[in-house]
Amino acid sequence: MTEDKKILFSGIQPTGNIHIGNYLGALKNWVDLQDKYTAIYSIVDWHALSIDQDPKEYKNRILETAIDLLAIGIDPKKSILFAQSQVTGHTELAWIFNTLMPISELERMTQYKDKAKQNKHNINAGLFNYPVLQAADILLYKAEIVPIGEDQVQHIELANTILRKFNNKYGQYFNPIKPMLTKGARIMSLTKPDKKMSKSLGDNNYISLRDNPDTIKSKVAKAVTDTGPAVADKKSLGVHNLFELLHLFTNNEVVKKYEKQHNDGSIKYSEMKEELAGAIIKTLEPIQKRIKELEKKPKKVEAILKKGANRAQVIANANMEDIRDRIGLLK
Repeated sequence: MTEDKKILFSGIQPTGNIHIGNYLGALKNWVDLQDKYTAIYSIVDWHALSIDQDPKEYKNRILETAIDLLAIGIDPKKSILFAQSQVTGHTELAWIFNTLMPISELERMTQYKDKAKQNKHNINAGLFNYPVLQAADILLYKAEIVPIGEDQVQHIELANTILRKFNNKYGQYFNPIKPMLTKGARIMSLTKPDKKMSKSLGDNNYISLRDNPDTIKSKVAKAVTDTGPAVADKKSLGVHNLFELLHLFTNNEVVKKYEKQHNDGSIKYSEMKEELAGAIIKTLEPIQKRIKELEKKPKKVEAILKKGANRAQVIANANMEDIRDRIGLLK
């Protein structure tokens, strides 16, 4: 661990099919942050158990997520990459934090309410305690920087509440967590452009990093253009979303061409979509090539995760030894 760099932590659930919204909204930023911080990246497989998982497929999902992260540029020589369940301390620290938290604090968490609505058949204690485990993930490594989207701000506020309660009861130990609002793009659904791109909205609303060219062309072709009220640039939400994607995947010359056509009423969305699909395919091509290479070497991927877990465990062990001593547990 480099002494002069602050520790940064972030995690991703192994739910499969990482899409361009995940990539452009957060993961591309992860790659850049590796050079600026001591970056610790976890595939949070304990968290994902709060929703139904098929045990026969779960390991493959975890490895698939690792492969995707490595393919986009997460470098195990620059950062620590591991599966959450491979490091002891996450759940232990979460239990300690649970004893500090009033139920009323957790009941007000908006993400719990949202997830409970989405999983009415399985509203479990894991969904309720999710933000406590998230706080433990971060503080197990005494991380001070956490890149997040706006929807996670409340969870970081809760994590800071937890660390203050711990410090007040057991003495100053944790430093405040500073949320780093990601500068990544907010990518909206292709079919429901008033909502963020999400797998839960159906296959045609997102583009996966693993989608083949024909699938990408089909999904972009089906993207809506005439739904919703006009936004600031006088485009409907669907059209605005397509132009946002055009900005991200093409160049200024291409964007200006279609802006001019839109303004003078001559735009043909089929042509614009075709050019956009081609640009997305070209951008994803090297990532998909790397994915295919790594898929042929699952043992190598497992070894990378194991080595990352061993490095993370060293940090976790040292911190948990201090924490256990502070709260009065036997050695």
